[in-house]
Amino acid sequence: MKRVFAAGMILSFVMLCGYVFAEEAREKLSPKAQAKALVESAEEFFMANGKEKAIEEINKPEGKFIIGDFYVFAYDLKGVVIAHPYRRSLIGKNVLNEADSRGKYFRREIIERAKKQGEGWVEYRYKNPTTRKEKLKTTYFKKVDDIVICCGAY
Repeated sequence: MKRVFAAGMILSFVMLCGYVFAEEAREKLSPKAQAKALVESAEEFFMANGKEKAIEEINKPEGKFIIGDFYVFAYDLKGVVIAHPYRRSLIGKNVLNEADSRGKYFRREIIERAKKQGEGWVEYRYKNPTTRKEKLKTTYFKKVDDIVICCGAY
């Protein structure tokens, strides 16, 4: 029994160290690499836990898919926001016909390219939630099953 407990403690310690080192490594990445890594992390969570749990986790304002200024959000394939940790008012809303300040329908581009290519990057103008100033934003997106998981970088 003592050996099982000791093994469990060692395994927990190793997992904790791995998580800490992974977070430190992620913080050293470029903004685009951080956005892509967060989407890939959400994809892994989706594959391991299913769509419902993934959407629930993405919607959490203090969830695991928020690191610093980076956060994951998701659309269905029709352009309806299905998960967003900060803009709850968008959830359930079709946003395909909403353009950025320069008239670019960036969400249409994200959805169409996700359907055709599976993943990619789209640039557009967007208000940074931290600074409240509009800036150029680039978003990495990836189609996972029947949703598009995204994370942007300013």
